[in-house]
Amino acid sequence: LWRNMMTNKHMEIVDWDDAPVELNHYPAGISVTGGKMIFLSGVTAAPAYHSHPHVAEEFDKMPQDMEGQTRAALEKVKKSLESVGGSMSDVVDTVWFLRDMTTQEEMRKVRREFFGDHRPSSTTVQIVRTATDPRCLIEIKVVAVVDA
Repeated sequence: LWRNMMTNKHMEIVDWDDAPVELNHYPAGISVTGGKMIFLSGVTAAPAYHSHPHVAEEFDKMPQDMEGQTRAALEKVKKSLESVGGSMSDVVDTVWFLRDMTTQEEMRKVRREFFGDHRPSSTTVQIVRTATDPRCLIEIKVVAVVDA
């Protein structure tokens, strides 16, 4: 349960009464009242601002592993949230698009670094590739609720 006394924003974890919390990396859902909703575009490890049509060389400096790409993408999420006065603790929903589901534990390790004990709702799916560059291993979609 999170409550900011300076605003009317109220976020509450939605879990079953008998949910084994030690097995869950994320809740069944999040209930939010108040605040301002922020919908971030999907982020990858690629440069946030790049040419269209894409120029392959612009993506050469991306990390090549899942851990590095997850960290780079979450740094961009964090920066975007900070630009609207928010933080990672304001995230209520995440969608993780992975090229290879066997790298999921590497992604989770970095996710724990950025979210700590905060548990937004989460969906993870395997994809063929991202629209950005074939070397992108992950794309992350985030919804947050910041103080209004």
